[in-house]
Amino acid sequence: MRALVRAMLEDPEFADGLGGIEVSEASCGFEAMRLLPRGRFALVVTDINMPDINGLELIQFVRRSAHFGATPLVIISTQSTERDIERGLALGANAFVPKPFSKELLRATCAKFLTGAG
Repeated sequence: MRALVRAMLEDPEFADGLGGIEVSEASCGFEAMRLLPRGRFALVVTDINMPDINGLELIQFVRRSAHFGATPLVIISTQSTERDIERGLALGANAFVPKPFSKELLRATCAKFLTGAG
């Protein structure tokens, strides 16, 4: 799934229109928490279901941070009941993209935040 999301966002058809996109990826929530302080990220895309630290815990970590607390967050997940969506948004996610999703939906959602329109 990470490779698919990366390919959708780094594809020149999409990325060039935004001035280029460099995607960093983490294999688990703990790795994401270690990666975030090492760079400047315009957007975080997370799944709810991840090993060790889940996406909801990652959202809480990001939102408590003075350095990247304002970074837009998009959740992608198979857990897409109304309750799951409300919980993710209440914790501070900016958008929720349910799986399965289309390339167009993911790109449109991410573009809103990468262009400042979100």
